Amino acid sequence: MPEIILKNVTKKFGKSIAVDNLNLKIEDREFVTLLGPSGCGKTTTLRMIAGLETPTEGEIYIDGKCVFSSNEGIDISPDKRNVGFLFQNYALWPHMTVYKNISFGLENMKWEKDRIKERVIKLLEMLRISEYSNRYPSELSGGQQQRVAIARTLATGPKILFMDEPLSNLDAKLRMEMRTELKRLHTETDSTFVYVTHDQLEAMTLSSKICLLKEGLLQQFEPPLDIYHNPSNFFVADFVGSPTMNILEVKGENVNLDEVKLSNGKIQVLFIPKSSSITVQDGQKLLLGIRPEDISITENGENEGTIYSTLPSGMETVVKIELDGLILTCVVFGGVDFNIGEKVKFSFNSDKNILFDKKSERNIASGKLI
Repeated sequence: MPEIILKNVTKKFGKSIAVDNLNLKIEDREFVTLLGPSGCGKTTTLRMIAGLETPTEGEIYIDGKCVFSSNEGIDISPDKRNVGFLFQNYALWPHMTVYKNISFGLENMKWEKDRIKERVIKLLEMLRISEYSNRYPSELSGGQQQRVAIARTLATGPKILFMDEPLSNLDAKLRMEMRTELKRLHTETDSTFVYVTHDQLEAMTLSSKICLLKEGLLQQFEPPLDIYHNPSNFFVADFVGSPTMNILEVKGENVNLDEVKLSNGKIQVLFIPKSSSITVQDGQKLLLGIRPEDISITENGENEGTIYSTLPSGMETVVKIELDGLILTCVVFGGVDFNIGEKVKFSFNSDKNILFDKKSERNIASGKLI
């Protein structure tokens, strides 16, 4: 199975730069998600790897073979890259049964009938749609049509499966079911998956690695939990996580090599770096990031605030606490609710709080608050 390497890949549309000098290495059998807001270049990147879009500059390698090089004039066509592409719309043939939709590509490749039948039956079983083999697409639900589209894409045994927001047309319940199926399918097929989405929850739950893009520039390329707990910059921290990270504008003051005093007029805390010393200029403008789950409402809390709003969902409750005009979001797990206006005490209970330099927006340290 192949690895995918992008070297200094740039794509321009006139004066607009969609992808800017992207360097990326997707390992064999990884499930990599290209994540970012609309217009960040994730679909363009996917299409360039697949051969559906021609880069302006750079090189692309699949399984050790150069499939594109701007300097060498190499541009291998999509059908010769041994990749499968799953589009947002399923593009099933409406006049063909499920069986025929899956077998159609194999028939065009002149496979023997017995071999085609064996392959189609295996895929029907793998995608759990055997009972629908004689139905037409119009007789299937959205989730069932999606499974047929996946089976058809996998039929020819592509080394890599590209997916461009394939679940966006499904309702919330079906999306959750299909995420489960895609993750299981990735393991069963032993293939490399490259997936595009703007949904950070989808990226977090599915991926072995996330490639997070902003305005065509790579922000971070790491496993989901590494990105969540150690974001490289403010954009990454703010984009990944639901509810979003609390961000407080503060000024720093060195106490010693192991402590920095942070204050913004409404809150004053000591920041203790987790693994190394930190030096800031006195009065330096910083951004303090605190994940909602790292704020605990407890009777013995060091801080007191007022319940601003509460959103119970059964499994957890998202609570907003007001502290002298400052609104903090926290998550309380379990079927707990509060009254608006109620006084509560809370604590910061993690050593994973992040400190960013406001000017550069870089992550400069993680640590605990006291």
